[in-house]
Amino acid sequence: MPDQPHVVAVCGSLREESYTRKALRIALDAAEEAGASVDLIDLRTFDLPLFDPDAEDAGDAAELRERIEQADSVVLGTPVYHGSYSSVLKTALDYCGFDEFEHKTVGLLCVAGGSFPVTSLDHLRSVCRSLNAWVVPHQVALPRARTKFDGQSLREEGDRDRVRTLGQRMVEYANIEPDPPCIESTENVGAD
Repeated sequence: MPDQPHVVAVCGSLREESYTRKALRIALDAAEEAGASVDLIDLRTFDLPLFDPDAEDAGDAAELRERIEQADSVVLGTPVYHGSYSSVLKTALDYCGFDEFEHKTVGLLCVAGGSFPVTSLDHLRSVCRSLNAWVVPHQVALPRARTKFDGQSLREEGDRDRVRTLGQRMVEYANIEPDPPCIESTENVGAD
């Protein structure tokens, strides 16, 4: 299918039984059902040392950038650590820049052990805007994640609907006409 959008999800969790990964798979399943090809970038399988601008191709950085650049839409998924997103996702994003994210549709998803996960989504939204990505308004937060899953499935219909809607929005808005550059991106000279 030539017009088939390609949706990539990036899992910012290293945990073996990650709730983030489970939720991202549900979103990707919905994207695939809506007609997209999908790819899950599981950062625990990547060698990504802490970012050093003098070694921007360290480890698996080139593969990471290539897979994200091929996407029409990207879902960033993270556990919540101290009110923000994970360091492994931060490191992955540090290896990327405008080539990977400018004018790209991005969706945000987080899971938390506690009950207030929203700030991590705000932080990711700011990072994406600084790369001139188009972040969809619909975002997913799953508080008290250990109570949300039954195996690979979400227990509550409302949670399932929110996660599946995110996957559907990644397809629906995959090729949206880009807006003019935002002020955050024009002032982000380091990401060029």
